[in-house]
Amino acid sequence: MKMARISEHASPLATLGGVDAGGQNIYVMHMAQCLARAGHEVDVYTRRDDPALPTVVHLRPGLRVIHVDAGPACFVPKEQLLPHMQEFAQACETRCRHGGGYDVVHANFFMSGCVALHLKRTFGTPFAITFHALGLVRREHQRAADGFPDERIGIERELVAQADCVVAECPQDRLDLIRLYGADPRRMVTVPCGFDPAEFGPMDRTAVRRELGLDPDEFIVLQLGRLVPRKGIDNVIRAMAYLGEGMPSRLLVVGGESDTPDERVTPEIARLRDVAREAGVDGRVVFTGRRQRERLRLYYGAADVFVTTPWYEPFGITPLEAMACGRPVVGSAVGGIQHTVMHGVTGFLVPPHDPVALGRRLAALRDNPALARALGRAGIRRARSLFTWERVARQLAGALAVLRPSPVQHTADVVPLPRGRSAPLGLVHSATH
Repeated sequence: MKMARISEHASPLATLGGVDAGGQNIYVMHMAQCLARAGHEVDVYTRRDDPALPTVVHLRPGLRVIHVDAGPACFVPKEQLLPHMQEFAQACETRCRHGGGYDVVHANFFMSGCVALHLKRTFGTPFAITFHALGLVRREHQRAADGFPDERIGIERELVAQADCVVAECPQDRLDLIRLYGADPRRMVTVPCGFDPAEFGPMDRTAVRRELGLDPDEFIVLQLGRLVPRKGIDNVIRAMAYLGEGMPSRLLVVGGESDTPDERVTPEIARLRDVAREAGVDGRVVFTGRRQRERLRLYYGAADVFVTTPWYEPFGITPLEAMACGRPVVGSAVGGIQHTVMHGVTGFLVPPHDPVALGRRLAALRDNPALARALGRAGIRRARSLFTWERVARQLAGALAVLRPSPVQHTADVVPLPRGRSAPLGLVHSATH
């Protein structure tokens, strides 16, 4: 198949760990690589956020990343990108007209779905969409802190209705799409995220700690990912207070907008340091800054336990990576985490806003190393058997292969944009149906 993958804000080439660079970037990159290795021709379209970026980057035979001019060539928060999707869609249309079309388009995120639907109505190209996050679910948890325009919900509903295939990332995602958006189960597939066994696997904890300069005798808890409030890192910090006075313990927080922890560029660090002081654990919480992806395996390997307690999580790749490295995972019983982490088998599930429950689970693992090792071994088996990128890419390719072109639609429909503006992107002018 010749396929276009649209990912407007999550470039597969981005440096990970920033506010808008995380699991979706990893997903787009690894899925594209695996599909190209399987013999498909894959073009990934993403927004140019740096004027120095070349228009086309050839990553490997059959895989290109194409930078699209849509808005200013600088970082723009994804919450502010919707008005630029008309320009993005028109650029993709022009490239299709001059460079040949595609057998299928796979959109990642709702704004990429606007582009995919435009291409479907212009050329008849079928499209699938993976939302990666749903506006109604996000708003339920973030309320006023949700910075996306209100039009998002109506756009998502229209995309669910018009997509040839809706790709859910986990059973909870599938249920939300059906219950909240009226998705047709007959046009849905569930394809999880994955991990790369060449990147993540078991390591000798003592040797890794020596390399990182970490105390060989401390109980180390690892939190790794984007530093944003919804990730619930404050919950993990408060839980450290419930570990008591036994074995010395330390929380490593890996992530941020810079290689060293800088409150000026990552304001969330300042808030979290205040939380640590209030909880009386500021001496046991270390912010490392972001780390290059090839170094993350060392941090998983150095940890005794990996923790992730977000308010909500569409899937969550980091628990898989930790499991692949043989580390028990304590995670929120939300979204994809409650599917990847098997309670009592590969780790534990806890409520997302309960530091006491989290602290008890951490203490249990600290006090029972044999249990922690058993959970870690089970995690390796589960990750390798179900969640490699090669496996999930085959599942996605199978779902895309059965999609067929549709008649070209000569319409003047529009997608609603903030403040009454609109653009001809192929969505009906109604955000409330």
